[in-house]
Amino acid sequence: MSTNRLYFIDAVRAFAIIMMLQGHFIDTLLDVSYRDETNVVFKCWKYFRGITAPTFFTISGLIFSYLLIKAKHSGNAEKRMRKGLVRGLMLIGIGYLLRVPIFEWLIGRFNSNFLSIDVLQCIGLSLIFIVIIYRLTCKKTLIFSVSMLLLSLVIFITEPLYRFMELSDIPKSFSNYMTKDYGSVFTILPWFGYVAFGAFIATLFYRYLERPRFKLATVSGFFIIGLALIYKSAWLFNELYYLLRIKLFEDVAYYNYLFTRLGNVLILFSLFYLFEKYIKQSLILKIGQKTLSIYVIHFIIIYGSFTGLGLYQLIGKTLVPWQAIIGAILFLTFVCFMSFYYGKTNAFVYSGIRRLIDKIKSYTS
Repeated sequence: MSTNRLYFIDAVRAFAIIMMLQGHFIDTLLDVSYRDETNVVFKCWKYFRGITAPTFFTISGLIFSYLLIKAKHSGNAEKRMRKGLVRGLMLIGIGYLLRVPIFEWLIGRFNSNFLSIDVLQCIGLSLIFIVIIYRLTCKKTLIFSVSMLLLSLVIFITEPLYRFMELSDIPKSFSNYMTKDYGSVFTILPWFGYVAFGAFIATLFYRYLERPRFKLATVSGFFIIGLALIYKSAWLFNELYYLLRIKLFEDVAYYNYLFTRLGNVLILFSLFYLFEKYIKQSLILKIGQKTLSIYVIHFIIIYGSFTGLGLYQLIGKTLVPWQAIIGAILFLTFVCFMSFYYGKTNAFVYSGIRRLIDKIKSYTS
């Protein structure tokens, strides 16, 4: 197996995190009077912003699974799986921590809003699921590959069945992973479907990366399948409905955002992979490798984690378009600078976890 780094992965991650930064800034602070659905510029911005989350989830599944499968080849699969479980728990913990209103708790005001689920919890739990499934498939790449593909398709196709799921009898700490009724921004379904599909793509890279025409076939395949998903997936499910009279297929066809967004992701992958040799710039790769630090820093600045004082509370939805655009550029630059030179999120948390584990071992030995 080639040890060459897949640079386009870091480039895609950089694109996704940059889109997330500007998307959160503008969406949080742009005056509502300028959110005109008939405006071409706003519609384009909103459409591309909608690609960000599917891209982020898919690329997360791809890179994690690719490294996991490669670890088997080098004999480090068990170590990689343990690291994956730790990272998954770490992401879940950080996701909750970012929503803890410390000052409110200090004055005795408590609520369950911090139990709401966001990107980090979903990705963390998804990584844990991947490790479990990889273990259940006995670390057989082919079985793991088929399982991930089928799982992602099942999650997407059955989305109408759990779209309006109500879990009022289940504690919020668990139901928040399945429903947005209590303030969750993301839920494990359907978003784990994108992570699973990313894991499936990772198996293709692992098995065929060294083939002579792999890159040409992959770029072409991603682009063609992406276009088909965008323009023909709804038609396909309509045809299946007329043929089999299964209501689920009709429901998917008339609200087909999951497969459409997956098509967008595949086209994005194809373009970044095609121009990979032109995007091996250190800045782009560095941004792609600092996504966690960037996410944490931007969340604190915009939403006021811990203190309750962020741009959302201080400014609100008051900016006109030119202010929002300039502000987004400055915000993006500042957050990346902070991440490069001061953000040590990964190293700090990992070292803390290691110290905790060492202390537990010392007490139990």
